[in-house]
Amino acid sequence: MKLAAIDIGSNAARLLITEVIRDDQGKERFNKLNLVRVPLRLGFDVFEDQTISPQKEEHIIKTIRAYRALIDVYGVKHYKACATSAMRDASNGAAIIEHIKKDTGIEIEIISGDQEASFIYENHIAENLDKEQAYLYIDVGGGSTELTYFNDGKMAFKHSFNIGTIRLLKNQVTDAHWDEMKESIRQFTKGAKGITSIGSGGNINKVFSMSKKKDGKPLPLELLKDYHRELSSFSVPERMRLYNLREDRADVIVPALSIYINVMRWSDAKEIFVPKIGLADGLVHILYEEVKSQK
Repeated sequence: MKLAAIDIGSNAARLLITEVIRDDQGKERFNKLNLVRVPLRLGFDVFEDQTISPQKEEHIIKTIRAYRALIDVYGVKHYKACATSAMRDASNGAAIIEHIKKDTGIEIEIISGDQEASFIYENHIAENLDKEQAYLYIDVGGGSTELTYFNDGKMAFKHSFNIGTIRLLKNQVTDAHWDEMKESIRQFTKGAKGITSIGSGGNINKVFSMSKKKDGKPLPLELLKDYHRELSSFSVPERMRLYNLREDRADVIVPALSIYINVMRWSDAKEIFVPKIGLADGLVHILYEEVKSQK
């Protein structure tokens, strides 16, 4: 069965096409067939002007047309499409969603921050981890950060905070935003011992690849601090040249690191695992369960 997920974030739009197969033991395996990312950068409009410009709207529609074509070429029958923080905050977000539907036939749901947090951990990574351990999922995007906390094998907390990489670049994050996040983390992790953090998002994936660590090995908090200091000392053009980064990654990677570092400090997590998951992966899992239940 082939499934597709579209995630329209504040920094980029992604299309994930996955094939679900059963192995010899009858276990379901999710094989990625294609992952396409287009840097729409909607947050740069929305977090300053509260609206998406006509130029950006045209860019979105062209992107979704291309995604529609790929979905058809791969023979995908079922898809799920969601938009997050920037589209949530845009005064013309709903109108653009309607325009996309008329033009491409793709229906996009604008989801809440809490829904976003839930969809990300739908990857069921926590089910495969030690039930005695406490786990904190940290998903950092352009417009918001989603935190989901598991303790004793159960979800104990989930929340979306309006702290994101583009909001930080635009000086839209206040001390009050940081204080709210810090107090929330300290409250829900009170009494927990040895929290392990799990990171998702393009920036932590990039840091992981830069670290040359083997898959499955965690990144220590101290290493994130080192990268933050090192990358902060260079301009965006210098980061692009020295680290072979795209411009739309070079400008957001430093604020992203500051978010991961703060969350880990406040939760007393010493390391972070990076399983290369994201919202699109969660959407595919949810879609698969929906399709199965209909059958």
